[in-house]
Amino acid sequence: MRAMYIAATGLAAQQLNVEVIANNLANVSTIGFKRGIANFQDLLYQTLKAPGSSNGTRTLPVGIQVGSGVRPESAHRIFTQGEFRRTDGEFDIAIEGRGFFQVALDDGSIVFTRSGAFELDKDGNIVTAEGNSIEPPISIPADTESVTISPTGIVEALPTGGGAAVQVGTLQLARFINPAGLISIGRNLYQESLGAGEKVVGAPGDPGFGRTLQKTVEWSNVNIAEEMINMIIAQRSYEVNSKAIQTGDDMLGVVNTLKR
Repeated sequence: MRAMYIAATGLAAQQLNVEVIANNLANVSTIGFKRGIANFQDLLYQTLKAPGSSNGTRTLPVGIQVGSGVRPESAHRIFTQGEFRRTDGEFDIAIEGRGFFQVALDDGSIVFTRSGAFELDKDGNIVTAEGNSIEPPISIPADTESVTISPTGIVEALPTGGGAAVQVGTLQLARFINPAGLISIGRNLYQESLGAGEKVVGAPGDPGFGRTLQKTVEWSNVNIAEEMINMIIAQRSYEVNSKAIQTGDDMLGVVNTLKR
């Protein structure tokens, strides 16, 4: 009963689909999160009669091919722009357009993020909530009254007691020709891979790079209504595949009782 095995591949595929959707919904409030989508492809076909073959007098326009089911092809992220939300935090920064912030891990490796919810550590360095420094490092002087970050990434500190603002650094962004090829490692971070292409570094506002928005964060690009619809479709598809297995079992039961 080939149908039972085919339907089993459908169950596995829809289970993965629901897992991807559930992860999207779980991160609906995660800053900088990009929704995932699962893609599938059909499996090999058994050709019982090849299209274009001859029946002795005519060439057949169509044939008989029976599929073997479905399998996951990819589960990648969609890097569309998320909604901007005002926070009034001096070190909350959103990217309007393409690009990633660069973050240095403890082992010296550089990873990438769209989450711009930064803080200051005890030494005045701009860091992530986990204490990892941005790259290149930017330090804010202790006698600073306020900090401004321009759309082109220039960071200026206004000294306490007055005086002219002093430029203390410039943010740099990284971009990839295929950001969907980056490896998600959790904590809102991505790692380079060959599939993403070569890293290109530049300042905000440079050609091909987005601008920076201070006192703003980029919210998740997950659309709850769309994800709920996708979940309903996946659930019904799972039910239909389970029904196909049940139907195959009923048919086998009929065969087993023919002698009676």
